[in-house]
Amino acid sequence: MEWQTVTMNKICCIGHITRDRIITPQQTIDMAGGTSFYMAHGMHHLSPDFPFQLVTKIGQESQEEVDRLRQMNINVLSYSSRHSVFFENHYGLDSDQRTQRVLAKADPFTIEEMKPLQAEVFHLGSLLADDFSPEIVKYLSQKGRISIDVQGYLREVRGEKVYAVDWKDMDAVLPYVDMMKLNEHEMRAIMQLNNPKTVAEKLASYGIREVIITLGSYGSLIYADKTYYEIPAYPPQKIVDATGCGDTYSTGYLYMRSQGATFQEAGRFASAMCTLKLEHNGPFEGSLNDIETLIKNTDRLSQPARIRF
Repeated sequence: MEWQTVTMNKICCIGHITRDRIITPQQTIDMAGGTSFYMAHGMHHLSPDFPFQLVTKIGQESQEEVDRLRQMNINVLSYSSRHSVFFENHYGLDSDQRTQRVLAKADPFTIEEMKPLQAEVFHLGSLLADDFSPEIVKYLSQKGRISIDVQGYLREVRGEKVYAVDWKDMDAVLPYVDMMKLNEHEMRAIMQLNNPKTVAEKLASYGIREVIITLGSYGSLIYADKTYYEIPAYPPQKIVDATGCGDTYSTGYLYMRSQGATFQEAGRFASAMCTLKLEHNGPFEGSLNDIETLIKNTDRLSQPARIRF
């Protein structure tokens, strides 16, 4: 099979669009989700003409979601899978009490499916441990820079249950990674360490050029060029929906870095974008101006980062 010549994208996000069922005592909601879903919507609202591509793999049951993204003029390459990933999240009266099941898994991505892709940065939005083999990461690293979110590498499905697992392929993957985002729980899982600065330095020793550790209401830490950048959290007026916040942070960070922003500028932008997403259901639907206004208004109060060590 011969691949057609394709336009170079600045960012290509690869990941499964999911079906998410949210069950609470009040209601049951079915909606789309997944890293690729949140990043596609976020990039579109930041800049509809931004050279971005979404690559996903879905069952027929998710085709309507892909059609909706294409109607928004988002560049989507969709591969067929026997099923889409189907997460069921069941919340009790206390929203912190969650049980999660995986009712269906999508097929993993293959190297053959990566061959037509062209981008400056590939963001791998893993949801489960076997979404991307180390061979895929190595292959894509020869075509562009690699950005990953750790979350999916630490989740494994057995039956319908989700289990936290060690990242068994970590040493095989990290040498090919340029940018990496993880949260405080994930950093402890992969490094058994509590100090974000120590974790960042260890990850950088693999050759990772930009390490981003998000710390919830304490802000985030970026380690690049042997320098630490402490990023403040912008307090939301209300918390409505935290789902997809990490993916929204990645969206803002990668977008700004692609525009030539400094690490500090990209981190602040990503943090503010995440706050605006928190205040609404679903993916980010604000604007560049909304983000810039939040940063300007909050920075007047001189809010410092509050990183814990």
